[in-house]
This record gives sequence, C-alpha cells and structure tokens, in this order.
Amino acid sequence: MLSRMLYSLLNKLHVVEKLAESRPIRRAAQITAYAITKAQIAGRDASQRVMRSQTLRQVREEAGRVPGDLGEVGSRLKRVQRTFMNEVKEGWKDGSRQIKK
Repeated sequence: MLSRMLYSLLNKLHVVEKLAESRPIRRAAQITAYAITKAQIAGRDASQRVMRSQTLRQVREEAGRVPGDLGEVGSRLKRVQRTFMNEVKEGWKDGSRQIKK
C-alpha cells in the first residue's frame, strides 16, 4: 500500500518539480556529481599508472620468453613479485602523501 502511494506521488510532475527545487535534493545531486567526477579522475590516474608500471612491462617480457626449465620460471616469478611489491610500496607512499595534502 505504501509503495503504491509513493509511486503515485513520484509520478506527479508537480511533486517531482518541487522536490527537485528543494535544497537537500539539489545538494545531494551536487555531492553525487562530485563523487562521480572524482572517481573518474582517480580511475583515469590509476589506469595511467598501470600502463606505466614496471610490473606490467616485466610480465609482458616474461610472457614472451619460453622458459628453459622450472627453476627459470621460479626466478622469473620472483623478479616479477619483487617489482610488484616495490610498486605497491611506492603507490602506498604516494597515496599517503596525497591524503596528507
């Protein structure tokens, strides 16, 4: 019953216009737009960092080579792991510096 009443109210143009003009709804829309914009910027920055990543470059190189034996595969994986961990640490430091600003 309540959902029908709410549905009928929201389908009336006058009620929707009044709600859209109210300060709380306008502010919520502004905050939502701000959050979406910030998320898009952060996503774009993250994708650029990944494309510049040493780990990604190293994985591409290692995937192109045919391993001679199992020991060689293990050493390659360890190198990729070290590079990845270094990049994670650097990213963590950069993120904490940006939060402090």
